[in-house]
Amino acid sequence: MQEYIMRLSRFYDNIQRDMKLFTFVLFLLCFYRVLFMGLEHQYIASGTGWAVIGQANWTGLRLSLKGAGGVMLLSFVTTTLPELIVPRLQLRRLRLIWGTLVSFVLAVLFMARFPYYAEFGQTYGMQVMQGWHDDRTALFWTMVQEYGLPWRLALAIGLTAGCWYVLRALLLRRGTWPLPQLASRGRQAAFTALLVVGLAFFTVFVRFGGGFNYATGINWENAAVTGDNFLNECILDDIQALYRVRAIEKKMQGGMIAGVDKAHVRAYAAQLPGGQTAKGDDLTPYLARQAAGARIARPKHIFIVLGESWAQWPMLPQYDDLHVADGIKSLAAAGWSTPYFMPTGEFTSAAICGVVTGLVDAGARPNYQPRSYKEPYPTALAEQFRALGYQVDFWYGGAPDWDNLRRMALAQGFDHFYGYPDYGAPKTNTWGTNDKNLFQALVTHLSDEPPTVHLIMTTSNHPPYNIDLAAEGLDMAKMEQKVRELIPNARDPAALAKELGHYWYMDQVVTRFVHEVQQAYPDSLFVITGDHAVRTDPGPTPTLYEHQSIPCVIYGDGVTVATLPAGAVGSQPAIAATLIELIAPAGYVYHTLVPPMTEPDAPQGAAFNSSTWLTNSVIGSIEGNALEPLPQFTGEPDFDAERAKLTAVLSRQRTLSWWLLMQGTQLPLQQAGEQ
Repeated sequence: MQEYIMRLSRFYDNIQRDMKLFTFVLFLLCFYRVLFMGLEHQYIASGTGWAVIGQANWTGLRLSLKGAGGVMLLSFVTTTLPELIVPRLQLRRLRLIWGTLVSFVLAVLFMARFPYYAEFGQTYGMQVMQGWHDDRTALFWTMVQEYGLPWRLALAIGLTAGCWYVLRALLLRRGTWPLPQLASRGRQAAFTALLVVGLAFFTVFVRFGGGFNYATGINWENAAVTGDNFLNECILDDIQALYRVRAIEKKMQGGMIAGVDKAHVRAYAAQLPGGQTAKGDDLTPYLARQAAGARIARPKHIFIVLGESWAQWPMLPQYDDLHVADGIKSLAAAGWSTPYFMPTGEFTSAAICGVVTGLVDAGARPNYQPRSYKEPYPTALAEQFRALGYQVDFWYGGAPDWDNLRRMALAQGFDHFYGYPDYGAPKTNTWGTNDKNLFQALVTHLSDEPPTVHLIMTTSNHPPYNIDLAAEGLDMAKMEQKVRELIPNARDPAALAKELGHYWYMDQVVTRFVHEVQQAYPDSLFVITGDHAVRTDPGPTPTLYEHQSIPCVIYGDGVTVATLPAGAVGSQPAIAATLIELIAPAGYVYHTLVPPMTEPDAPQGAAFNSSTWLTNSVIGSIEGNALEPLPQFTGEPDFDAERAKLTAVLSRQRTLSWWLLMQGTQLPLQQAGEQ
């Protein structure tokens, strides 16, 4: 009996110390949430009341029960249970070690949250997974040079030291309530049962985020309870935000994302133009189309320029006085363009994969799928242009092996891949060489080339933003002044001016390249677009259109405003099909999942990326309720009718893209009742 009391007393003491750790971590998560809200309050939408802010913090507290509970469970398993089983063990300091390590991780995540939110408008999102696969050396130096890693890390260490001091007092120096007097076995049994039942109820309550089931609790999927995007992101503490990333990544790899419906692969294949005649179990003929006939003379060279972070918002009329997009606007005026264009995803490799493979974002990254290295997808760009008599090359301002891009491009049919070391350019930043060196190397190379399609990815409009803009002829003082005038709510006008200066540099270099090549090779054809828009926003609360949309300009001999339908809606996976329809002879068979922008009904279509969709009148979130009219639209949009346009294409394109990536061209067995 004495040994039982001793064990119970030790267990009761340890449970209280675990509860202290739980309370401390919960307080820390809530404190960081409130502090972040306060320091970054400019992101809160105007008109948001204190009641909404309070609701966000209350919901966040409930959600943070999960993270604090996880830390407590770690302490319980590694300290409390071992001491219950082997009472002679003395593991209290282990609890302090765990608490200090968790405090350090939370401090680092808290300090990193500021630049991350400024870049991506999220607490932590899927860009984390991209960073995991990224060039970590380049990423490290970018964080040092652009995002203040040394001083942020120093502050995180300081915060950790403060946490250690408090935890040491709570866990080692301050005592706990003693075990009540339990004279009889009945009282001992009753107290033990009460303690166990109480712990069980507490565990369930914490597990479900302040409830006893999914319906009454809070989890990351239903935590967006306010109408303010910033507050909704603040509700997720850093632990839950990273858990969200892990959960979404797992769903994506399993095809469990919005729009992927593996049970209807055959039905979606039958909806494609090729499905009217295709039979059998090979998906390839279902993807087939016949070109209507060339709309312009066959060009000798084709250039597809993916400009780093080439967002469309600087081209809007209200930002004309910035004069950072004058080059691309001049090309658009002399050729064809559409303001209704979306990237494949929200980071560079997603855009490249979309153009190279012709597949939409379906959650499974093509550059990390084994099938991408076995043979080209039927929709891949390179093979289809090689069949038209073109060589297909990739020119990149970065390292050729970054994110498996060279290996993937060559496996998908490209003839050559040139990174900056391959053409002897100096390394001018952590990612590679500057745009001027990239395009100069390409111009020099053209004289030795047969007819070639060039896919070009720039790098300069990207942190660490180290181009000498003054030497390039930009008045930075004037640029900052214009930013303050046109974007009065800019969080850091000087930093935004620097970013826009690099946008201007890219615009100038690309435009000069186009004119130089056109003079030497007048029959050249150019497609100019961005890889994504996410990174540089006009102020802390951009519209969805400003945050997501990218330009699309087609320029060259014979291209006019009437070459393609006015206001066509498109995305990067449609580029190959669109170019084929412009230059291929009638009857040429090609394969595409996304219709070309030459279709007469292209203005009535919908385009989407990983999170957002767009038509010619509205833009909205795929899995949320956010809907906004486009700045070009002056009427009253029918939001339901516009969303129906998305519904018509989302599941088909995502499901078939996922199937090609994960299963290949072999269709699933035909089910009873299927055609």
